[in-house]
Amino acid sequence: MELAWMLGITALAGVGGTGLGGAAGCLLRRESSRAISLLLSFAAGVMVAVVCFDLLTDALTPDPDGNPPALLVLAGVLIGYGAVDALNRLLSRGPEIPEGRGGLLLAGLVMAAAIALHNVPEGMVIGASFAAGGRPDTLSRGGLVMAAVIGLHNIPEGMAVSAPMISGGMPKPKAAAAAAATGAPTVLGAALGYAVGALGPRMLAAALSFASGAMLYVVFGELLPEANGLWRSRAPALAAVVGILVGMLVVLL
Repeated sequence: MELAWMLGITALAGVGGTGLGGAAGCLLRRESSRAISLLLSFAAGVMVAVVCFDLLTDALTPDPDGNPPALLVLAGVLIGYGAVDALNRLLSRGPEIPEGRGGLLLAGLVMAAAIALHNVPEGMVIGASFAAGGRPDTLSRGGLVMAAVIGLHNIPEGMAVSAPMISGGMPKPKAAAAAAATGAPTVLGAALGYAVGALGPRMLAAALSFASGAMLYVVFGELLPEANGLWRSRAPALAAVVGILVGMLVVLL
């Protein structure tokens, strides 16, 4: 029963988050770049808090002999970071985007494919967090928190998909639906992360550390640079700090 609920919650975070962003992209104009910047920064701060105060602390839980799997966690974080980095490098080698409305539509389609693939490791974060709960009869609070964080983070991604599609001539309902569809692979990633994490303490530590590395790349390689590019101000930095504090309170309460 928990697995079914976990997949449903993940679908809500993945498909619902990108779908909401896609719908917002149909309504918002360029003047919303400051709001998007603050949203990205806040989501980045919450992710940092969840990684540091939840995922990594669970991954470093000592084994029956009292030894924390520090080297395993270190390797897992680096592998997770490197895997998402390699995926992004691969996706960046796409076709040249022509100018004009057709180019905007193609840019939106390329962005949709990139985000869809990118959502697989993000889903693993949710699945591994639920597996860390350790009780098959209840839903993990850590998993629920991570699903909420991923859903928040998916909103601007959905906007990044629908906006160029609409500018390229695609009807708004279809653009919003395409944005929502990019969140579907999150469910696949969640099932994979949960399956690996349920194999035992060592595999759970590996899954959590891999997920942590993937999230750290998303934060420092994507969200914060994008937020600073949208608004050159101290406000995004403050939003990130507020996000860290909010994330810390959510994890600790």
